[in-house]
Amino acid sequence: MSAVVWTAAGSLAAWLWLLLGQGFFWRTDLRLPARREPETWPPVCVVVPARDEAAVLPESLPSLLAQDYPGQAEIFLVDDGSSDGTGTLARSLADRHGGLALTVGSPGEPPPGWTGKLWAVRHGIGLARARAPRYLLLTDADIAHEPDSLRELVAAAETAGYDLVSQMARLRVATVWERLVVPAFVYFFAQLYPFRRIAEKGSRTAAAAGGCVLVSARAAERAGIPDSIRHAVIDDVSLAKAVKQSGGHIWLGLAERVDSVRPYPGLGDLWRMVARSAYAQLRHNPLVLVGTVLGLALIYLAPPFALVAGVVGGSAPPAVLGGLAWLVMTATYIPMLRYYRQTLWLAPLLPFTAFLYLLMTVDSAVRHYRGRGAAWKGRTYTRPDPAAGQR
Repeated sequence: MSAVVWTAAGSLAAWLWLLLGQGFFWRTDLRLPARREPETWPPVCVVVPARDEAAVLPESLPSLLAQDYPGQAEIFLVDDGSSDGTGTLARSLADRHGGLALTVGSPGEPPPGWTGKLWAVRHGIGLARARAPRYLLLTDADIAHEPDSLRELVAAAETAGYDLVSQMARLRVATVWERLVVPAFVYFFAQLYPFRRIAEKGSRTAAAAGGCVLVSARAAERAGIPDSIRHAVIDDVSLAKAVKQSGGHIWLGLAERVDSVRPYPGLGDLWRMVARSAYAQLRHNPLVLVGTVLGLALIYLAPPFALVAGVVGGSAPPAVLGGLAWLVMTATYIPMLRYYRQTLWLAPLLPFTAFLYLLMTVDSAVRHYRGRGAAWKGRTYTRPDPAAGQR
């Protein structure tokens, strides 16, 4: 058998395993678990780290202020050194819309060993601690919540006894590049962290979506949040791992009424979004990078290549094996496209999208070794001291 046939066979075997053995990651029916309203609604504090978010706050902050929550709830927006008047705008929106009480704080520049967002979260949690909340809702400044979002999250946590409940906010999909790249971003995330395994207590799989994380104050304190993850660039996954490793019960699923309003209109915007943290996901390990590139090539690029090679060369085995692998790949992507209400004709283009993600991942490594680190909102985070998490 030729190398192309062996490669196509390996790709098909990988896809059959992904289809059946990776926690049914491709299914998109996992929503907030069954829940009932508690007899007494516990106090909640909402912490919103914000840096230069004046462009999105008018769409997102009013949705938090308008939360229909029967218990005590208060918002703490932490203006993380913004240069666009984020804090002033937040106060103005609160005065105009009313609703939940809003406090705007400023933490100053983060000390060495801290990423700016987690330093802001630490400041917000510190302000919230005086209210003795049972839960903290950590949400990004670009996330818009329906009026019942907070009560539904709390009801889910209280009913099932979860220490952390997170929803993957529906990202904006409006431009051509957003349609091509954004659903695949969530698809790849679910492939790495199958949602069904996250909720299993005996599973080591742990992840959260930073735009919407409800965590009990007790679990956060037990896990040392955020100090124990102060250097993390991918803070949501690190937070979930810390909570689960400290004995917490966590849950992650797709959102129906929690949306990101942040636009990524061009490929460059999406490229920077992925490249800023892709190499951190690989633990800055060159061998893992090589393995990832080879894995992406085998799983996503080999099927169409084998199909074309087989058709052009008049050889049935690579064409059939490659075509079947591509068909399984396409079928697993369709549920995510339906969730995002996109045309199903995008499904066969997943190999092209995966190739873009491969290039973004390599570029993330190149940026790291050029000393640029993970850049976000005008800050660059270099690789932390390996002993930082142990001190």
